[in-house]
Amino acid sequence: MNYSASNFSMPGRAISKVGYLFLQSHVGQLLSLFFLALHSFFNDRGNRKIDIEQIIAQVFSIGVKSLPLIFIVGTILGSVLIINTAGLVPKIGFGNFFGNLMVIAIIRELGPILTGFLIAGRSGSSLTTRIASMKVNSEIDALETLGINPMRFLILPALIGGIIAMLIANCFFCVSAIGSGFLVVKIATVLLEGFFKVQLEWNSYFISILVALKPIDFVMGFVKPCIFAAIIATNACYYGTRIKIDQRAVPIATSRSVVSSFIFIVASDLLLSFVYILDYINSVNSVI
Repeated sequence: MNYSASNFSMPGRAISKVGYLFLQSHVGQLLSLFFLALHSFFNDRGNRKIDIEQIIAQVFSIGVKSLPLIFIVGTILGSVLIINTAGLVPKIGFGNFFGNLMVIAIIRELGPILTGFLIAGRSGSSLTTRIASMKVNSEIDALETLGINPMRFLILPALIGGIIAMLIANCFFCVSAIGSGFLVVKIATVLLEGFFKVQLEWNSYFISILVALKPIDFVMGFVKPCIFAAIIATNACYYGTRIKIDQRAVPIATSRSVVSSFIFIVASDLLLSFVYILDYINSVNSVI
């Protein structure tokens, strides 16, 4: 039977047209690349040992090398939040909600977002430059000539390794912000005792955060980094593989990759934030 467009009903043709237009859009192209990379994992011609080696290399490149920068930014952010929160909350009579504010600010929102920004700016741009340079130098075509699937050799390890690295980096960022931030504040309080005082002890500080943590925080602490890492890796590979054969186009592709990752991270975080709406409503009702 001939399944031409005329064989479908009007709703069927409309859905087919919408689906085609979606796949031609930027989001559709990213999703196609993402699922093609996952599909390549089930190719029996692949070498699992090489896959593992490539994934470990990506985890080291994306995550481990970013830890010093993540530690510095996390410590600074945690110190600033602790100073402002510890100084402001008791004045307005919400001292019992100090842990809740720290959880909302660091673990729920700023931790995953800032970690995603740092990974996108440092590792995502590096990955785009690497793949784009391989494209310009015809190294990707050489891989195909040798019978190696570039989707599995380049993109899949970046995707899986990026997710693992992002989970590690996000956890490290939150620990740095909460632990090192507190340590910096206490040291500053001792050294600058005459200028400011922060009445905060480690036991009460740490327990208030543990009490404020909820199961949804652990779930979203896993989901958000995975989604952000998939966005960063997919964007980097997309712009790297779609580059024109021109060395001058490499920095353009890199900047577009980073900007696109920033936009998609913020947009996805906005959508994921709706999960917390009921919790926020209950918290406000308990205060009122």
